[in-house]
Amino acid sequence: MLGQDKQTDAGEFDAAPKRRRGRRLSAIFAQLARDAKGSISIGDIRDTLGKRSFAPLLVLFAAFNMLPLPPGASAVLGLPLLIVAAQMAFGSNRAWLPDFITQRSLSAEQFRTVTDWVVPRLIRLEQVVRPRYWPFWRKRGDRVIGIIALVLSVSITLPIPFGNWLPAFATALLGLALSERDGILFAVGSVVGVASLAVVCAVVGGAGFATHAFLAWLG
Repeated sequence: MLGQDKQTDAGEFDAAPKRRRGRRLSAIFAQLARDAKGSISIGDIRDTLGKRSFAPLLVLFAAFNMLPLPPGASAVLGLPLLIVAAQMAFGSNRAWLPDFITQRSLSAEQFRTVTDWVVPRLIRLEQVVRPRYWPFWRKRGDRVIGIIALVLSVSITLPIPFGNWLPAFATALLGLALSERDGILFAVGSVVGVASLAVVCAVVGGAGFATHAFLAWLG
């Protein structure tokens, strides 16, 4: 009906003075953890999220890259984040992931370990975020955030020691901003994203300069 908000893909809502609130990401992830039995695959998670999948998948895959994992793990865990971000940037309506990713699974205990780390932090963030100052109309926000997340996900996959945490954190903030339609959080996530790229560029540039100097010294 005219004047009522309508939910769109990836959790989007039409811009309107009043907005019906959907379930928050912390509640969605907590429910997934409670319902998990045996093993849970990435495909199961995506299918459970349904049309809301873009924003939650950004947050979830970014969270994976924020966990203390062995060196080089970000090259693998950053790939699904890159694929999701690319689809957002190109305006896809539903998240698609290749079979070799959707078939990857975690035990219920492993998945709960991840959500036990993610959910409390999400709850703290959700206490201060809310729909406000959202600058985008309909799916334009998906595409803008997808472009930013795509650039960040490329930096996440680079084999830079500790270089993936800050871009992953920025991506998680942007995913949460998209889910909640919080323009202030979008601005914060964008600033953190720019800062993280500056750090990555500084590290790469410093390594390149050091390598050049070392080679010049050898020569």
